[in-house]
Amino acid sequence: MAWPISMRSPATHHPLLTSPSHLLRRPASPTGLRPSRSRSPRRRTMASNAAVAVEQETQAKVSLLRIGTRGSPLALAQAYETRDKLMATHPELAEHGAIEIIIIKTTGDKILNQPLADIGGKGLFTKEIDEALLEGRIDIAVHSMKDVPTYVPDGMILPCNLPREDVRDAFISLTASSLAELPAGSVVGSASLRRQSQILHRYPSLKVENFRGNVQTRLKKLNEGIVHATLLALAGLKRLNMTENLTAILSVEEMLPAIAQGAIGIACRSDDDKMINYLSSLNHEETRLAVACERAFLETLDGSCRTPIAGYACRDNDGNCTFRGLVASPDGTRVLETTQTGLYEYDVMVAMGKDAGKELLSKAGQDFFDW
Repeated sequence: MAWPISMRSPATHHPLLTSPSHLLRRPASPTGLRPSRSRSPRRRTMASNAAVAVEQETQAKVSLLRIGTRGSPLALAQAYETRDKLMATHPELAEHGAIEIIIIKTTGDKILNQPLADIGGKGLFTKEIDEALLEGRIDIAVHSMKDVPTYVPDGMILPCNLPREDVRDAFISLTASSLAELPAGSVVGSASLRRQSQILHRYPSLKVENFRGNVQTRLKKLNEGIVHATLLALAGLKRLNMTENLTAILSVEEMLPAIAQGAIGIACRSDDDKMINYLSSLNHEETRLAVACERAFLETLDGSCRTPIAGYACRDNDGNCTFRGLVASPDGTRVLETTQTGLYEYDVMVAMGKDAGKELLSKAGQDFFDW
């Protein structure tokens, strides 16, 4: 379906001074009288400086903003990116100790020996962090947007997306330069049904096995020869400064990205005006609109971790939005796709995402999602 198109150009511990635990008594004077307790100007100045230092240290230990995040290297890199942007934008947050990063372990981090679809699907990497936010244990939550369910708990909002990283997937192998060069029977490690279905659709002679863990864990398994190749999000490799590990970059035509891949989302409580103001200064509107379009598509399909779904919205050369959506069977035997174009505006793009989802639901039929 073609949406209205405009021809607009694209938008472009420090040391703490302390007093001794007790004061040493001065020797008695020759007269036997105790010395005077009055202080010289120099001693009064030293005492005053010590008091100021104590007060400053106490204030520094009370953080103004607490960031909640998972503890993986990539999640921490995203939290640090958020912290650095906040410090650069708000001088009061640049003070020592003003921002605290709090690591929260999620269900998805605790259970690593089962496929994601078998341990609950939606919210595996966000639920515990969102709970900490709503309970007031943290002030903002930093998420990979592709891990965030299409609904958010009451009392929480997602007002901010940081500028999106590269959405493409990276192919990594020690024996081949591309998926096409892998011999028949080769094993590709991936926990993503989206990747699995697209790989098997194009290369049915390959095998895909469940392959979970953080980036470092997956690369270690690859080096140990557990699989012949794996795919990782290029955005993660870039944020970790690990692009030297990639073998090739897959185009979006060969491997359509996950919904909101490469996008960082930051949540806060809906009644916390202070945090909302902080986050509004970081929001990248072009990314927010693209993510909204893709998530509208996902929500319409009501997809779970058992459904291979991919989608990507971007600004084209004319400044408009082009959206591509895909849904597939896990074995790759059926792949349904759609393309939509329209104005790069929130309402239009959300409508595009929904319309694309309805179109593929109609094409798929009632039994398509019964895996």
